[in-house]
Amino acid sequence: SVKCGLFNTDGTLLEKWEIPTRTENKGENILPDVAETIKAKIAEKNIDKDDIEGVGIGIPGPINSRGEAACAVNLYWRFTPVAQILGDLTGLKAQAGNDANVAALGEQWRGGGRGFDNIVMVTLGTGVGGGIIMDGKILTGENGAAGEIGHITVNPKETLTCGCGCKGCLEQYSSATGVIRMAKERLEASDKPSELRKFSADEIGGKEVFDAYKAGDELAAEAVNEFAIYLGMG
Repeated sequence: SVKCGLFNTDGTLLEKWEIPTRTENKGENILPDVAETIKAKIAEKNIDKDDIEGVGIGIPGPINSRGEAACAVNLYWRFTPVAQILGDLTGLKAQAGNDANVAALGEQWRGGGRGFDNIVMVTLGTGVGGGIIMDGKILTGENGAAGEIGHITVNPKETLTCGCGCKGCLEQYSSATGVIRMAKERLEASDKPSELRKFSADEIGGKEVFDAYKAGDELAAEAVNEFAIYLGMG
């Protein structure tokens, strides 16, 4: 899902909500959907556009200082000028960055990193991301991919390919996508009883795996333990 927030310019969160991330047709609906929910919130709150400083968006993938994404494999995007498109769709000043990088900047500004000029943030979700703040500024790297720790190789013997095109990446194990895959592989390969068997394959998400693990499910525990081992190595 796309997590959305309405903020004062001092960083105070006024409201938050979510909309689905529609990745079909190579993610062509994602930015129009984001623009529509922004415009709907402006209308709902009766906010004058002149009172809006702008809109910021974080996306999962490398993105340069112009707000252009080289790709975003989890969204099925190839090159996408994210900031330009969102600005055109909303009529607002728009800036875009890597999701983990801007999350790290947010923590440094208003959250757990307050008071520190140098921090590293790890994000665990659909994938694995990382954000690095040095001297109070985002470290973006030459191609906007600095801090992408999800694509450290942690298993050189892996035969399946990561979304990035490599094999054995941290993201293949220590993400929601990874732990779901590992749980499903165990369900297919074993006759062990499991809480997860009451769900169809499409219904098994990260929450279901971890809920089963917390309930003492042996098969779910195997998947979660592998998730944790690779996360620790990474």
